Amino acid sequence: MDLTQLEMFNAVALTGSITQAAAKVHRVPSNLTTRIRQLEADLGVSLFIRENQRLRLSPAGHNFLRYSQQILALVDEARMVVAGEEPQGLFSLGALESTAAVRIPALLAGYNQRYPKIQFALTTGPSGAMLDGVLEGKLNAAFIDGPLMHPGLEGIPAYQEEMMIVAPHGHSVVSRASEVNGYNIYAFAPTVLTDGISKAGFMPMARPPVRFTKWSHIMECWRA
Repeated sequence: MDLTQLEMFNAVALTGSITQAAAKVHRVPSNLTTRIRQLEADLGVSLFIRENQRLRLSPAGHNFLRYSQQILALVDEARMVVAGEEPQGLFSLGALESTAAVRIPALLAGYNQRYPKIQFALTTGPSGAMLDGVLEGKLNAAFIDGPLMHPGLEGIPAYQEEMMIVAPHGHSVVSRASEVNGYNIYAFAPTVLTDGISKAGFMPMARPPVRFTKWSHIMECWRA
């Protein structure tokens, strides 16, 4: 079974005539007859009921027509996507939950107005999961907390975020890790950014009895 056979089948189904269908697809009638019979042999069913010089769809032919039309429509859409100048199709985007909630809604709305044929599929989660999604081909791109240091990926800065330590009212300014010894600390789960902070030497300076509770996104930290 190939696309040419599907196009021939649709032409015969539409016209009910081998001669008219052959003219429609620019083939000789004998070739059309041969290809239709090959298609029927491949499927193991008769697609047409032959009545003198006319052909009408059999019950199996009616069922197959719907699927063949869907296949040809998808092929046409795929051709338009790869050949057209205007971007279109499905774009799978990953983002941190806080980024998805605050940073990108207006960006995606503006992009959708400019390129209405793009459909976004948004996935949220921690940076590690987003990077895995890109590497596995499940995501086309992702917003993560950087910097990106994976040799197989390319990243560009999108936003600058200011990291803050939130302490109770009246607490002295926290400038060193040793100043939080003895406190419960609520922090994000391990990400590209927190790994970098740890490697920079902040967290190792905090000694027990400091207790770290790690959350996936900022709202969990806020509720805590």
